[in-house]
Formats: sequence, C-alpha cells, structure tokens
Amino acid sequence: MIAHAPWFTEARLGMFVHWGLYSLPARHEWVMSREHTPADQYQTKYLQHFDPDLYDPREWAATARNAGMKYVVLTAKHHEGFCLWDSELTDYKSTNSPAGRDLIAPYVEAAREHGLKVGLYYSLLDWHHPDFTIDDVHPECENPQAAELNRARDMDRYRGYLHGQVRELLSNYGTIDYLFFDFSYADGKHAVNFPGKGRDDWGSEELLAMVRQLQPGIVVNDRLDIPGDIVTPEQYQPSSPMQRDGVDVPWEACQTLNGSWGYDRDNLNYKSPELLIRMLVDGVSKNGNLLLNVGPTARGTLDPRATAALAGLGEWTRVHGRSVYGAGPATFQTPSDCRYTARGDRLYLHLFAWPFQHVHLPGMAGKAVYAQLLNDGSEIAMSELGADRLAQNMEQGGQPPGTLTLTLPVQRPDVAVPVVELFLKAAPVPKDSENAFPDSVQNPVKRHRY
Repeated sequence: MIAHAPWFTEARLGMFVHWGLYSLPARHEWVMSREHTPADQYQTKYLQHFDPDLYDPREWAATARNAGMKYVVLTAKHHEGFCLWDSELTDYKSTNSPAGRDLIAPYVEAAREHGLKVGLYYSLLDWHHPDFTIDDVHPECENPQAAELNRARDMDRYRGYLHGQVRELLSNYGTIDYLFFDFSYADGKHAVNFPGKGRDDWGSEELLAMVRQLQPGIVVNDRLDIPGDIVTPEQYQPSSPMQRDGVDVPWEACQTLNGSWGYDRDNLNYKSPELLIRMLVDGVSKNGNLLLNVGPTARGTLDPRATAALAGLGEWTRVHGRSVYGAGPATFQTPSDCRYTARGDRLYLHLFAWPFQHVHLPGMAGKAVYAQLLNDGSEIAMSELGADRLAQNMEQGGQPPGTLTLTLPVQRPDVAVPVVELFLKAAPVPKDSENAFPDSVQNPVKRHRY
C-alpha cells in the first residue's frame, strides 16, 4: 500500500490515454523518431491539422468508468514535445493549433465528474525543444551533423523548461492524483552511440521534491531514475510480485490493446476481452495494477475496436469486481490454470480453464465455510476426499491431505473468466485493512526483484 495514497491499490484498474500530434499520421506514437523527421518538418506537417472537433472527454471518462476503471492518465506531453495545455513556456501547444483551446482542463473536469482519479503523463524527453540534446532515440540521431548540433544545445536550459512545465501542470488544475513520468535511459540499448539520459539530466531529486510539495498526496512512478511510489513494468506481465531491496512494492503493468500506445490505424493486433481480464486478474494475484491504454483518433474519438474491448472488460468487472478491487495475493497454493485473489474473509478462485466437474484446492480443507459462483451467487458443493479413498468405477480416488474439492457444473458459466467465491473461517487479510496487503498475504513464490 502507498501510505499517502491508499486508493491506488484499491483501484487496481486504470485507463491510459495516449493522444497528441502523432494521432494524425496514425502509425505509432514514435513515428517522429522512427521516420527521422526533423522537428520543423514535423511541426509544419501536423500542428496546423490538429483539429479534434469530436473531442469529448466526458465520453472518455464514461467509457473508462463503464469498463470498471477507477483512474485515468492522459499524456499531457509525449516525446514529440507537443503540449495539450496552454503552457506559458512554449508556443508548441494545442492553443496554437486549430483545436484552439486547453485540452487538459476539460479532461480533468470530466474525470472528476465520473468519480475517477486524475492522472497526467509527462515525457521527460522532448524531440522538439532546441536544447534537448540529440541521443540514440532522437529523430536526428542519424544526422551527420548531430555532434555539432549538440554543441549548441544546453540541457541545463532544457531542465529548467521541464521543471517549469511540471509546475504548471501541478499548479493549474487542482488536485492531481497521479503523475506518470516517462522515461530514463542512462544505460542500455538507448545509450550506445550517444550518452543516454537519467537523473542528472532531469534533476530528478529536485523535481520529485517539487512534485511532493505541490501535490503531497500524488502517486509518482519510478521512471525518473530514482525510486518512486510504484514500479511500472511495460508490455509484459511480471511472473511474481515485485520487490525493491527485498521489500514488496506496489506495481502497475502498463499495457496496450494492440501493441501501440498512440492511434495506429492499421495495427489490427487487438487483445480479446478475455485476455485483458486474465491480465488484470493475474496482476492482482501478484499485488499489481493494470493500466490499460487507448489511443484516440486525430478527431478525438475512441477507436471502435478499443471501445468494444473495454465494453467486454466492463461486462466482467460489473459482476466480478469484488474479486479484484481492493484484493491482493493469497497465501494458498493455486491449482493449475487458476489465479487466487483475496480480500477480507473472501478468497476468489479465477478459473482460466474450466475443468470437468471437479477442482482440487491444496491446503484449503477446513478453511472455507461456503462457496459460490460469483456471477450468479449459486452454491458450489465442497467436499474432502480422504487420501485413503480408492478410485473405483464411477468414484474418484482420494486427494492429498488438506485438499478441498469443489464440484462444478458441467456447463461453464457464460462469462469470460468464471470465479468461485469462497467464504473463509479466518481472514487472509485483516478485516480492518481493506487496502493493505501485509507480508503474510503473499503467494509462496519467488519475488521479481526490481
């Protein structure tokens, strides 16, 4: 749990929104870098055509809420440098495009109206700013004059710009619940031909101190190259709960619907609602959140393929939400093709595969007083099959000591992921701590160290 923001681990599911000038070319949010487009050409081509006449943040917020999401994070500025608000520090902003207005303010208002926590994304990179030095991910990294161009650039000036813009975002829109910085690359594959960038380039310690001063209750991620409140694995599902220095940390898997963050018209690799639900459940079972992305079109609408996927997610969370919201890991050994989550005196068995009649729960004998399918509240029979019981004809044999056997209907419930709710004699999570998951409430598996 985050002490100053316990809502985060209660929420479990949020919407990421990637939106900017890159929605016009509609071929990935890194299009400027991938196609090595100089800043002046990129601005000339797209700024004058950014006219999101169908932008309705209330529709976005309603879609998020109906999908079961509890918070939203919008890209105020992505790597391309274009700002969705009326920044006093640059002319490269929505108010100077055909949009003609601040696009952050109505988003914040809409999120609050729909009961959603408000998040903003801010890119530490800026491929448009004249003082941001050329590096391995910069659009001009293949320019033969890159080294000479860098001699005229000053990261100290850029750092002042960065801090100033963050101050604007955190001062002009009331309470901001979550700030997602992106990203540091001091070492690794993005720092081969040119030096990468990290905490010294961003002034991360001073930046984070300012953020805490302006918004004491805010959640900040881990991408400043210094520890934050949460860890943010991206485009993969951790194999176990995540740790820092041997201590479990809150984490959030950042995932796309189709492999692209920004609107990518021809990318058809969409995940099914069932897969999205499994990802959500898998994360919660390891004490993590899911931040699921949509990339609105250049006119400001959500792609119908995205809304269909989110509608399927919402259909499941409406009925099964109590198995994920405020839930966390369980201590018990999980059967194959299943995931456990726990909250209070309830244990939730998520069945990724539907077995014929029986599912055997190791170590659960004598611990549950009642079981039911969560989708309709119908009772599930429980039994303990003694280890010395012999299999004969139509009678199955015994199970290892301590095993609880559930007898399921032959017909699988017509839901994406069926859930059995077990009422326990003893709570795996303290009843007075809905949002906290102590060290004793963990799967007995190896941790993923961060």
